[in-house]
Amino acid sequence: MAGHLRLLLILCQLTGIYSISKVSVKAGDSITIPCPYQSRYTNRVKYLCKGYFWESCSFAVKTNKPDRSGKFSISDDKNEGIFTVTIKSLTATDTDYWCNVEINHGADHGEYFQLVVTGKPSLYVDRQEIKGYIGDDLAIRCYHGSSGKMQWCTLGRNCVTGPRGKIDGKEVTINSTIPHVSTVTMSKVTRQSSGWYLCVQGDLQMPVHVTVTERPVIMTSTPLFTSGSGDGETAQHSSVLLMSLIIPLSLLIVVVMVTLFIFLMLKKQRTRNSQSPNMATSSCGSDGDVLYSSVLIKTKPQKDEAKGVKAQDEHLTYSTLKNSHS
Repeated sequence: MAGHLRLLLILCQLTGIYSISKVSVKAGDSITIPCPYQSRYTNRVKYLCKGYFWESCSFAVKTNKPDRSGKFSISDDKNEGIFTVTIKSLTATDTDYWCNVEINHGADHGEYFQLVVTGKPSLYVDRQEIKGYIGDDLAIRCYHGSSGKMQWCTLGRNCVTGPRGKIDGKEVTINSTIPHVSTVTMSKVTRQSSGWYLCVQGDLQMPVHVTVTERPVIMTSTPLFTSGSGDGETAQHSSVLLMSLIIPLSLLIVVVMVTLFIFLMLKKQRTRNSQSPNMATSSCGSDGDVLYSSVLIKTKPQKDEAKGVKAQDEHLTYSTLKNSHS
């Protein structure tokens, strides 16, 4: 087994890491391991098997049979051809596992990996899941206990072994100026940069999953009108924005006009009442016993024959009283 792992490591350094062989983890933490498989196994059942020997390993979790204890979980990305297994609450007994594909009427296909559970891992990262946006530069810090050369690899493809290199045509730099820390920078990432990567030092690997998505659109103010030809999408957006302003403005104008009309009608009615030539008033006593009314009559002016001038208007007021009990 040891000779097989050394041969596999030498081959991977030349071409790329095709499977996980050894991972250093901290006791009590969780770890997620990617398990690649061939396309012909896409629709097969995948499972995690615990134990050093193939013949005696025991099922931990299967894609068609979840783990009820909650310690293990499994998911299958058929588009990428990788299923992942997660092991939680790691202890010293979590050492030897197999990523297996179930083969009907034949021997199952499997890949062995080993977990080294310690108080302080020899190779680890801040987090296994890294997210970024298209065009960003992503930085991943790989912490290691020794001063050996650090590599950054894509799972199943190629590796960057020097300070600079390229993966899928994108620039990758590895800065190891800080002791025991290597900072990997992936420049101008694209959607195709998503996938599983590995920090590799010696015979240890630490898997890291990168997810690259489009940057969310932040709504900003847009001019209502544009000069020149422009594009149809901008014109349509301006039209929608203009309509969203016109509708509430029209409603506001209608409300103001109705309010103004009611106000003018009330004012006109008050003016008409105040200019009436006859005035009638009535009152009821506080105890409701006496009622009275008064009428003001305005007479025409008379000529004073002796003086030749008009006498002033006379005002006659008649009042009536009525007892409510009579």
